Amino acid sequence: MSDPDPKTRLTHDEILAAGLDDWRKVLNRLRARFRTGDFATGLALVDRIGAAAEEADHHPDISLTYPEVIVTLSSHDVGGITSRDVDLARRISGFAAELGATADVSGLTQVEPGLDTADGARLAPFYAALIGGEVQGGEPVDPSGQVSTLWFQEPAASEDDAGPVLPEQDHEQRWHLDVWVPHDEGERRLQAVLDAGGRLVSDAAAPSYWVVEDADGNRSCICTPLDRG
Repeated sequence: MSDPDPKTRLTHDEILAAGLDDWRKVLNRLRARFRTGDFATGLALVDRIGAAAEEADHHPDISLTYPEVIVTLSSHDVGGITSRDVDLARRISGFAAELGATADVSGLTQVEPGLDTADGARLAPFYAALIGGEVQGGEPVDPSGQVSTLWFQEPAASEDDAGPVLPEQDHEQRWHLDVWVPHDEGERRLQAVLDAGGRLVSDAAAPSYWVVEDADGNRSCICTPLDRG
């Protein structure tokens, strides 16, 4: 990657070309999981990440538990992934390797609950208050990161924007889950859902997303960053 503008959002292909084997794009973030095996190694890794983040003035979200450290990078000022995230990701991978922490990209996931409504802006303040958050960009957001971002699925403006036509459901479902996984995880996650008794409703938009449902007919989407323009 040749000196890209640090304020320019990178495409998924550009992120893949960066060769970040330890990292995956999940929704609009870079994420990595490092298996540390013990808390002391995790603390040492977090300490090094913190020093590098301060030096770069670019700060990731970090989850530290006994067996692992999960690191999430994004450039909040542009709403996506930039070269700043790529550069810091490389440094973090180096720290992990030095400490003997092993990267594990399996199972990386971001869940976003979606609510079908004709007027999301009208409902956003209620849900922001409910989760103890605030409205950002028309959506209820928890700045602390404890609650996933809720989003509103409003009627499509045109048939071209409507997505694949799905079979009718025998009951009304207003909420559904968008489950975001890395580009190379979608089919494995789909198979796991099918093996667990789920049903494939539509693969018309694959590999961008698959629509699945549980035994009671409640639908969710398995989403990847592929084929999204």
